[in-house]
Amino acid sequence: MHPHLARLRTALTAVDPDTPKIYAWGCKLAGVLAEGGRLLACGNGGSAAEAQHLTAELVGRYRADRRPYAAIPLHGDTSTITAIGNDFGPDEVFARQVHAHGRPGDVLMCLSTSGTSRNVLAAADAARGCGLTTWALTGPAPNPLAELCDEAFAVPASDTATVQEVHLTVIHMLCDVIEDVIEKACA
Repeated sequence: MHPHLARLRTALTAVDPDTPKIYAWGCKLAGVLAEGGRLLACGNGGSAAEAQHLTAELVGRYRADRRPYAAIPLHGDTSTITAIGNDFGPDEVFARQVHAHGRPGDVLMCLSTSGTSRNVLAAADAARGCGLTTWALTGPAPNPLAELCDEAFAVPASDTATVQEVHLTVIHMLCDVIEDVIEKACA
């Protein structure tokens, strides 16, 4: 077996016992979105791409044709990012947007393979102060982001690519749960 596939298999096997958390998150998020709440998501680099993948699945569709849900990737507006970075510093690029867009009861999904990204940590801290639920997708725990958020799904792999690939799997599983819960509620 190719070493990359072996690392991925090992990581997926290691997180399998934690998959009930994905179901719980999906049920909670389905309720938030169905009631008009929103998901905010943030990350840097590949984690930003995955955060945006999640929000695209919710605003567009994953599998089912359904109404769009409010999901905002906090890195997606380059004018806002550069303005905040210039005026307040790079650590505030997500936190300031959490203050602008987040409402009590909303959810912030934080993605960081290291769990140490200062701007993601600042966003989680801002979200907690604004009454949002905070969830983290990280690499190995313990890490500061996993400890700061209400709940975390930590992937015990040292390879960044493996962590990100498992995060994408978690995102797709989360979308499956959300659509299943909403479909059953509407049936």
